[in-house]
Amino acid sequence: MKITKVDVFKGRSGKLNPVLIRISTDAGLEGWGEAGVAYGKGASAAAGMICDLAPFLIGTDPTAIEAFLTQCRDHTFWGKNGGTIFHAAVSACEMAMWDILGKQLQVPIRTLMGGSVIDDLPCYANGWYEASQSPDDFARAVERPMKDGFKAIKFYPLGQMVGQNMRHVSRRQISRAAADLAVDRVRAVRDAVGPDVDIMLDLSGGITAAEVIRLCERFAEFDIRFVEEPVDPADIAGLAEVSRSVAMPVAAGERHYTRDGFRPLMEQRAISIAQPDPGNTGGLAETRKIAAMAEAFGMLCAPHVCASPLMTEAALQVGATLPNFMTMELYPYFRHHDGWVDFVRTPAETRAANGMIRPSDAPGIGVEIEVPLIEHWHVASVT
Repeated sequence: MKITKVDVFKGRSGKLNPVLIRISTDAGLEGWGEAGVAYGKGASAAAGMICDLAPFLIGTDPTAIEAFLTQCRDHTFWGKNGGTIFHAAVSACEMAMWDILGKQLQVPIRTLMGGSVIDDLPCYANGWYEASQSPDDFARAVERPMKDGFKAIKFYPLGQMVGQNMRHVSRRQISRAAADLAVDRVRAVRDAVGPDVDIMLDLSGGITAAEVIRLCERFAEFDIRFVEEPVDPADIAGLAEVSRSVAMPVAAGERHYTRDGFRPLMEQRAISIAQPDPGNTGGLAETRKIAAMAEAFGMLCAPHVCASPLMTEAALQVGATLPNFMTMELYPYFRHHDGWVDFVRTPAETRAANGMIRPSDAPGIGVEIEVPLIEHWHVASVT
């Protein structure tokens, strides 16, 4: 079996900008993958990078996944210590190769990776707050995921919503009023959900370590499950300082790439929870390797996801195989945004129940793609 064609798709779905790849083979099998840059900026660059990598794939065995990753690392120059765009493109290609292998053998990807350690994965809701601003807004908004059975939630106490989009902290500092508002938001959510629901806080790398420590001291009374990206992700010493100083676990990883990027986080004990994103950290296999490193350091793994349901399903396949799996991120309400394109049949986000979710049992990633809905997203073919 050889790869004969690579198609790249880039479009708009609600507030996201998905970048997809379809790899075709001479055996009639197709594999789908996604670059993990649907949120924020970078979709056009990732689509272009996939086109740059596609010649490595044409004429090769789609099941030779490690060989492809070695090519990307050793023969692209930017594959060593590369960043978001490069590794998002690699991840999309690698994901599609796993999809083909699973379809060829008629098993889900998690079977290829050693099988499930856990069948029903704990998950948490993100994105439920929409346009909330005041503490009362957050208290009302959190009723939605509670009614839908979620046992854990995450939100951004320092974020300012502008319509459906969020403005994060600028210039590494916040006013006293902003800090007070963040604390009041967390208090309102904790009062609304009660003591038995896990609350995770994402500070999105906005403020300095000293400010974070002060703020987290105020958050401590609300029994926070973890605080995510408390300082700039590049400030590993700052992350370590926060980890040593606050009463809650520190999580990070969505803006770190490959085992090399995660190694200093672990060696310096800068985090307690690793959050590799299968769509930008180097792929599904790389995510497992990062999780294995985390396990060796006595850390948990909570994969990051903020893309289409295709990415969510792929992350679930990997997550089910991890002995140190903690929880899966879901954005269950993105699909209700204007302009959302339902190109994945039976998306994972619709299957969550009672705070748990089970990966698809279908071969490969386990999804069916409604290709006619995204044909107008097609931007390139490489043969």
